[in-house]
Amino acid sequence: QVQLVESGGGLVQPGGSLRLSCTASASDFSTYYLEWYRQVSGKQREWVASINTINNTNYEDSLRGRFTISRDNGKRSVYLQMNDLKPEDTAIYYCSALRLHFGEHQTYWGQGTQVIVSS
Repeated sequence: QVQLVESGGGLVQPGGSLRLSCTASASDFSTYYLEWYRQVSGKQREWVASINTINNTNYEDSLRGRFTISRDNGKRSVYLQMNDLKPEDTAIYYCSALRLHFGEHQTYWGQGTQVIVSS
């Protein structure tokens, strides 16, 4: 079982920036495909960004250019740098780690960190 712990959320004004962090307990962290999702109360969780084991990244189209995902395998962490934040970015942000391990799909989620963009 892998534990994921997000941090870095908070209240920020429109146009501001936040950097979310997610640290994993997995010793073989480098083998995981990592993703960020977000969820607004009452709505479905939506995919934000992903990064694979060789640092290829992908983003939801509307967030590309403002959000940047990165990873540091030595720190067993994945990050989401969010710039030029807008009120519609307000959500709970979750990180996810997944891999196919000896034929078994393994997926783990963090508990989420709240981001509020408001003046």
